[in-house]
This record gives sequence, structure tokens and C-alpha cells, in this order.
Amino acid sequence: HNLKSFVYKTENFETYKGVECVVVDIVPRKNSKAICSGCLKPGATYDHQREARYFEFVPLWGIAIYLRYVMRRVNCTRCSVKVEQVPWSEGKSHLTKAYQLFLARWARRLSWKETAEVFSTRWDTVYRAVRYVVNYGLKHRDLSAIESIGVDEIQHGKGHQYLTLVYQIDQGSKRLLGVSKARTIKSFLRCLREIGKENLAQVKYVCSDMWPAYLKVIKKKFPNALHVLDRFHIVKKLNEAVDQVRRDERKKMALDGYNPILKNTKYCFLKNQENLTVNQKEKLDELLQYDLKSIRAYLLKESFQAFWHYTYPAWSRKYLRLWCARAMRSQLEPMKKFVKTVRKDEDLMMNWFKAKKCYSSGAVEGLNRKINLVTRKAYGYKSYDVLKIALFHTMGGLPEPKMTHRFC
Repeated sequence: HNLKSFVYKTENFETYKGVECVVVDIVPRKNSKAICSGCLKPGATYDHQREARYFEFVPLWGIAIYLRYVMRRVNCTRCSVKVEQVPWSEGKSHLTKAYQLFLARWARRLSWKETAEVFSTRWDTVYRAVRYVVNYGLKHRDLSAIESIGVDEIQHGKGHQYLTLVYQIDQGSKRLLGVSKARTIKSFLRCLREIGKENLAQVKYVCSDMWPAYLKVIKKKFPNALHVLDRFHIVKKLNEAVDQVRRDERKKMALDGYNPILKNTKYCFLKNQENLTVNQKEKLDELLQYDLKSIRAYLLKESFQAFWHYTYPAWSRKYLRLWCARAMRSQLEPMKKFVKTVRKDEDLMMNWFKAKKCYSSGAVEGLNRKINLVTRKAYGYKSYDVLKIALFHTMGGLPEPKMTHRFC
């Protein structure tokens, strides 16, 4: 742990804050000038602080380590009298940079509470360490080679508490780029400002769902990028329409006194055939013998799957229009509502084929799953600022401060 312009003088076992620890005294080298904490320029020493400051270092073999140093005050020609900036710590922090990086790396493996318990420290100490590493990473991250991004929202609290998330989804580089509170136009624009206008100019592909706020911002901010609608959300809306037909018909049959043959059949209609259990397959085969609205909706859903197997946009568009005409003749209101949504976003759906099926929000959904694991591991974060730091720390792919040793 080399310190430029400083020397380790003595090391002793002492009692500090009621704990037996090793205290290492540090002194400046002769003729070395103190660095002003304001402008980071060397200056003449004005005087020294009365008491030495203790800086917590990485514990070795379960023994607490402290660096002790009497801070100099700098007579800076630019900033007047300032306390010097030392290389092993920043600002008024009593943690060394090495210890903050050490705690932050363990906090990525364990929960923050477990990290604090293992290394006999406090939760807020771990939080400050993670915040230091995240702020450093956000300041030094490289955003110059982003070709594709994905945007989505997740619910992070009770009620309608949402986060807008922007990811990089390039092949071989998937990371979190921006986080903002709520799921509105303003929240999406805040995420884009974090990335920077010059970095967004090179984006070629944008993946999102059909949320109107996203569609509006993407159309305005990415006029030259290919906007790919998420296949997952399109299929989800189709499944919702099929399930609505089933529920409406089940209620009507119950009121008319018919046998409840549609009871407990939700996943028989929604699952792919290869994912059905033996009992679900038998039940579905039995239902296919009846002339039901639910069966018509199910057959429409199954026939829609052929749309994704086309290669050329022209043929896929032709098949989609034929399917929509067939669905409109079915006289099933939920299916007709889905057709209206598809027709409105038909051009955006064709972009999935123009992108050679290489870009979708499947990667975004996988990253959302990781976010759920982060919050679950911590049993939820009450503060949005803490949650944002935790997400960037785990999923931001941020660079870390360079240290001589890893300590882990």
C-alpha cells in the first residue's frame, strides 16, 4: 500500500474506541509539500491540526488496522487556508480507499448487513464504501461505444412505485446505464441525460415495450435508430386477451347452469404445448372437442406463433394482416382489442425482422430479474438513493479504483 510523499513510521498494538487494534503512524517525507484539498495543487504548510486523525484500513487476520496521521493545513494562494488532501482517503472520510474498495467488493457477494457483521463494522460504513466506489465508477465509466439500448420499468415498492431503467444490450456488453424514479416521460429523459447526448447519437437499436411515454420519447430522441418492440410484451398482451375470453365465458357458463368445464384451465390455454403437464394436455384435448369461444381464442393464439418464424419483413407483414382480419371476424372483443393495438404498432413490430431478430427485450427482462434478486437479498431498500447505488454497484459494470492489492 504505497503512499507517495509519505512514510510509515511506527506500528503498535493499542486500544482505540475500546478495541485492541494495530495503529500505524504516518509522517510526510522531508521537503514534501502538502496538497490543497480545494484545487489539488501543492502549497506551503500553514500549521498542523491539534489532534491526529484515525483512518480505518483493511483488517488483517481479524485485527482492526488504523492509520494515524496529523493533518497539515495548506496556505494555498488560490483557496486560502485548507486542510491537505491525503492519498489514502478522500474528504472527511475516516475510511481508507483500500478499505472502502474491500468492503464494496464483499458487498457485491453478500448483503450489506452480512458484510458489516463479518467485518465487525456498521451497515452505514458499508453503504458509504459502496457509494464511494459507485461514484468513482460513474465518473470514470466509458459510454462511447453503445450501439443498442433497452428501456423498461419495474415496481420497487408497494402501490404504484416504479423505476425507469435503461440498459446497454450489446452482444457481450450488458449493463445498467441509467435509473430514474417513476415511469413517465420526464423519468425516461432523466435517464437519457445521465448517458449524455453525444453518446446517444451513436445508438442504432432501441428496444422497449408499448408504453406510450417510451414510444413518444424514442421517436423524438432516436429518429435514426431502429425501434424494436419487445416480443415478450406483445405475446403477454395476446395471452391476456385469451385469458379474458376464457374468464368471461366461464362466468357466463356458471350463470347459465352449465358444467364448470373451464374451471382451473388458465394455464392450459396460456402455456406453450411443449411446457404442458400430462394432466394439462389431457384437459386441453378434452376441451378441444367443444365449440367454445375460449377454444377459438386459443387457436388464434397458436396460429399467431407462426408470425415470429418468418425471416423477411414483407412476408411477415402479409401474414400479420391476414391473421388480424381473421381475429376481427372471430367476434371476440378481447381479441379485437389486441388487433387494434397490433395494427397501431405494426411498423414497429416489423423492425424486429429488420434487426435480423438479434435485438429484443429478452436481455432486459433477464436484467430485471437480477434487480429483483438484488432487492430481495436486502429485503428491500426504503430509500430510492440507496437502491440506485445498489443497482449500479451490482449491474452497472463500473470501473473500480486501482489498488496495489486486492485484499480478497
